This record gives sequence, structure tokens and C-alpha cells, in this order.
Amino acid sequence: MLERIKMHISRELRVSTMGCGTWAWGNQLLWGYNESMDDQLQSVFNLCVSNGVTLFDTGDSYGTGRLNGRSELLLGRFTQEYQGLNQENICIATKLAAYPWRWTRQSMIKACQASNKRLGRNVDLVQMHWSTGNYAPWQEKGLLDGLADLYEQGLVKGVGLSNFGPKRLKLVHKRFAERGVPISTLQVQYSLLSTYPVTQLQLKDVCDELGIKLIAYSPLALGILTGKYSEKGQLPKGIRGLLFRQLLPGARSLLLSLKEIAQAKNKTMSQVAINWCICKGTIPIPGAKSIAQAQENIGALGWYLNSQEIAELDQAAASSDKVMVQNIFQTK
Repeated sequence: MLERIKMHISRELRVSTMGCGTWAWGNQLLWGYNESMDDQLQSVFNLCVSNGVTLFDTGDSYGTGRLNGRSELLLGRFTQEYQGLNQENICIATKLAAYPWRWTRQSMIKACQASNKRLGRNVDLVQMHWSTGNYAPWQEKGLLDGLADLYEQGLVKGVGLSNFGPKRLKLVHKRFAERGVPISTLQVQYSLLSTYPVTQLQLKDVCDELGIKLIAYSPLALGILTGKYSEKGQLPKGIRGLLFRQLLPGARSLLLSLKEIAQAKNKTMSQVAINWCICKGTIPIPGAKSIAQAQENIGALGWYLNSQEIAELDQAAASSDKVMVQNIFQTK
């Protein structure tokens, strides 16, 4: 009995109130990453950890072209070089891609081992990056079995899913429960401009019922909710700029409401948008490429919107003419 208790304690998964998403760390196409940013990113990592933001979300598919896997490599280096407050609480969560050539349980185990090698340490929380339920449901069996194997073999502290809806989540939960494998987290796109998975599909209620923590990725809607961009102002280059041009007119009333509440609370629009996610019982994982962005994100902690402000933002979000494009892999 004592041995079992020790095992439970040694595998305890700790996740902070807010995390840091590292999609941009290695992504040239969408986020303009280059290797000269690495020292700055180390400073971002250090600042986050020292302020209690110890959950770092990555993926084995993060990093474009020759830089594939770059995000994990950087996190491994940053973790090893950091010496300071909250060092023992650092939690690295990676997502393993459901590539077409991955369909056996062993392929999932090998993928996690490759992530461990890039990180120079074991992954704490391993997640399946997306469900294949929308296009190849047969593929999922082996991948999910491999995910559960990683937990059973003590190679990770917890397992999670990403882009799964409530119907598919319940199926996986039942299957894992039969093996005694708990699902720690579920990650979906969630922000004031993307409430679909949580509100329409009632995903938060299901997660609460099953004891699963809900992680909100893109809580700032790729930057639209920061207030730094306007319809007549300069927009980001490439795909983000095209998307912003489509969404900004329809988000006008929401952004105005966000701005008014931010001014009244002496906070930034980003901080209010992130805090709204926290007030909804989720763990937001905004990204940061600079010290200024990391400091702003950290400023979303230590306070809460009141019920009237939340209701006002809810109403503004519901009345938005356009919302963020949903992830094509999101299942029901």
C-alpha cells in the first residue's frame, strides 16, 4: 500500500493557473521565428517560471521546415539552463501529432521517446494533438492505446487530449478508465472569439463531470483580442493578416467592450481576455515571444473579473458577427 502511495506522489502532475504556449518558438511561416530570438526566448521562459507560470505547452510538429521539433529543443535547453524559483514545478506538456504514418501503439511510444530526446528529459504531460475521428476513425485505436501505454509504463505523469469534442471524449474516457488510466487534460481553441467547443458543445460541463482540466489555446485569438490591430491600421503579414481583415469588422463591438472594461480596471485588453478564460474555469496558454508580451500575460494573474463584467463580455462575444475559424480536426 505504501509503495502505491509513493508511486502516486512521484507521478503527481502539477499545472499552473495559466501556461505558456510555444507554437511560435520555431515557426517561421506564421510567427516569423528566427534563431537570433533564442536568447530572448530564454528570458521569456525564465520570467514565466519565476512568476509561477510553469506549464509550457509544445508539440512534436512545432517548428517549420528544417526547424521541425525546434520548440521542444528550445524548451529542453531552457529548462536545463534555468536555476531559480519554481524550478521544481516546471511542467512540459507536448502534443504528439496524429500523422498518417502513425497508427500503431508503438509509433506513439517512439514519438514520445523522440520528444524526450529533444527535451533532454521526460515529457510530463503527453497529449494526442488531434483526433482522427473526422476522417480516419480507425487510426485512433492504436494511437490511443500507445498514449495509455506511456502512462502505464510510468514514462509520463499524465495524458491529455486535444481538439476532442464531448462525444468522442466520453468514448476515450471510458476506454482509458477500463485500463485505470486517467485523462488529466483536454485542450481546445477557446477565447472570446471562439466559444464554440465550450459553449455550444457544453464541453466544460463534461470535463467537470469527468474530472478533466480544460486548457484554452489561442486565448487571444492569434492577437486579435490584444487591441493592437485595427481595421484601418497595419495588420500582420501573411495568413494572420488575411484572417484579421475578415474578422476585425465583425469583432468591433466585442473589442469595444473589452477596451472599456480594461480601462476601467487599469488592465490591458490582453489581460482581460486571458482573465476571462481563467474565470470560465480553464487554463489559458497564451504565447509570448518577448519579455514585454510575457509580462503582459503575467499581468492577467492575481485578480478576477466580476460577474457583471463577465456577463458583459459574454454578451459581446455572442453578438460578434464573425468568430475565429474552428480547427478542422475539432470533433463533436
